[in-house]
Amino acid sequence: MSLTLQEKILQAAAELFYSQGIKATGVDAIAKAANTTKMSLYKYFPSKDELVLAFLRKRDQDFRAWFVEQIDARADTPKAKLLAVFDVIGEWMAIPEFRGCAFINAAAEFPLEGNPVHQVSAEFYDHFRSYIAGLAGQCGSKSPDSLALQLSLLVEGAIVSEQMKRHSGAAEQAKQAAIVLIEAA
Repeated sequence: MSLTLQEKILQAAAELFYSQGIKATGVDAIAKAANTTKMSLYKYFPSKDELVLAFLRKRDQDFRAWFVEQIDARADTPKAKLLAVFDVIGEWMAIPEFRGCAFINAAAEFPLEGNPVHQVSAEFYDHFRSYIAGLAGQCGSKSPDSLALQLSLLVEGAIVSEQMKRHSGAAEQAKQAAIVLIEAA
């Protein structure tokens, strides 16, 4: 199936934003990578800000669908799924193209909480924590939201650690800490 021009632009933007950073990526580079003109780009995305938000929303949708599919393929009980989170994250962090989490990176580039890019990034982790809290609740956790926050902090910390030092073993260490937290919950 061939991509529409709008999809090509969004795909080119996604690749450049993730590999080079949002602020470092100009509209000219995106248009060139999509093999189109700035005029055509602006037809679909009236501003770079709109393109950035479209990129983040699509990344959120795609990543969450992929992530849940990966978890479900590896585990069938809520506790096993909570632990599988760290295996899936570890495998994702091992790919050569890994440049950290697009949402953590975006929030770092746009640190003001009122900024729409920052808000969309924060929403991703709200959804992630809700998913984890649901699994924690199914495990019988007395405080599933608290456990979800703790596990999310382990995941986020592992991602940043791996981004800063490749092949750090951060996901495995986070998983070992998660085992302690899950047992205590």
